[in-house]
Amino acid sequence: MAALFGDPLAPRYLVWLLQGFGTTLTLSAATCLAGTVLGLAACGLREAGGRAGRGAVAVSVGIVRNTPLLVQLFVWYFAVAAALPQGVTAWLNAPHVLDLGFGILRWPAYESLAGFCGLTLYAGAYIAEELRAGIWAVRPAQRAAALALGLTPVQAFRHIALPQALRVAWLPIVGQYLNTLKNTSLTMTIGLAELSYASRQVETETFQTFQAFGIATLLYVGAAAAAETTGQMLDRRARRPGRHR
Repeated sequence: MAALFGDPLAPRYLVWLLQGFGTTLTLSAATCLAGTVLGLAACGLREAGGRAGRGAVAVSVGIVRNTPLLVQLFVWYFAVAAALPQGVTAWLNAPHVLDLGFGILRWPAYESLAGFCGLTLYAGAYIAEELRAGIWAVRPAQRAAALALGLTPVQAFRHIALPQALRVAWLPIVGQYLNTLKNTSLTMTIGLAELSYASRQVETETFQTFQAFGIATLLYVGAAAAAETTGQMLDRRARRPGRHR
């Protein structure tokens, strides 16, 4: 077996990969949470906001969805940093530590902030469109009836359209979560030490390409399988008999 696949990685290189995997999971979870909130806000503004709000959201979502994510990450990392005042950029790049008493909270590096912002906007734009498609699946008569009963457009969206839209759009949204997990690998181009970055570091130092990228692949597949299984379980639970669709 060793002759076929080569020698196993030394423990310190496995630690590198696990640290990169932890960064990937943390960034993915934070991005999915923030992207969902952003997508809900954008969808709500587009459906229940005024003409100006709908137009602003439509233009913003269109730009994000039709621009490569890699370009957006470069914009956040290089262009935004260049546009900020020098003092602000220096503060963002400097280490900051907050002692909470029960633990230490460290300010993330600038590449982490740039990656988070770029991935969040990208995921939020797609989630907003998935939710919008789910809302279109809700019969207009239901919202009209809610308005006739005295609900405001915002209340009709919040209490009538949105819960049903979430059931319709949930699995596509889970698909966006999986895409976010994979898209974190692009942040290696701006220096974020996530799993792909760590794999490249291990391969460069050890020349054990199969071991480094093979383990990284298994970690990606395991995380994606866990996320997809959880999403499907929640979907089945929401659709079980006795629950309104």
